[in-house]
Amino acid sequence: MTFPVLEDKVAIVTGAAMGMGLATAKLFADAKAKVVIADLNEEKGQAAVSEIEENGGTAFFVKVDISKSDQVQNLINATVEKYGRLDVAVNNAALTPDDKPAAEFDEDYWDKLMSIDLKGTALSMKYELQQMIKQGDGGSIINISSVSGFRPQPDNIAYVAAKHGVVGMTKVAALENGDKNIRVNSVAPGAIDTPMLRGALEQFGYTAEEYAPQLSLLNRFGKAEEIAEASLWLASDQSSYITGTTIHADAGYTSR
Repeated sequence: MTFPVLEDKVAIVTGAAMGMGLATAKLFADAKAKVVIADLNEEKGQAAVSEIEENGGTAFFVKVDISKSDQVQNLINATVEKYGRLDVAVNNAALTPDDKPAAEFDEDYWDKLMSIDLKGTALSMKYELQQMIKQGDGGSIINISSVSGFRPQPDNIAYVAAKHGVVGMTKVAALENGDKNIRVNSVAPGAIDTPMLRGALEQFGYTAEEYAPQLSLLNRFGKAEEIAEASLWLASDQSSYITGTTIHADAGYTSR
């Protein structure tokens, strides 16, 4: 049972059509938020809305490429037009990690990944912050980073750089907006069983059973719902004295 800790709140979740984003959107709806499903995949995004509504929640879909400033602005405008305000945002949208060593990285994929994982997160924060500042009564922004933002892995220099950047941007935004009661935090997931992780395992030729113990002191992959719970806490007033920090939801991976 989820308590209605987000009742009367309006929440945007980017990359909400699948994986951690979908789990977060569903949990937020269960917590009585009005949820905006923001994603580039319209078919899966609309399916997410239908699933939430069938379970008694409130949601609608906005198609957005977060690397495009005008589309992010449209996302914020559509949210305010639909629900009147913005209280919470989870900036989750990201691309699959790259797979080349530093000496051979793919420059085209570098640009593509940076445009979503880094610039897209920055643009999302930019316009979310503008709306929250305009409203004048605070808000909560959660940026989804990664354990790769703290403990790098080989052969994914672009992803590691972007996720380090997300942590840094989170701290800057928290410093700048604390006096406005806008809290900005991040969640750094470890190995979470999502389509993105499954795709990466296939790409690198690993099985879940042999790879999970390398990434988790609990010898298993995390569930998308477990990351959603961390975001829900940061979104709620239960974390009202928390800003500028990162929750490591990684089963101890970064503690080694």
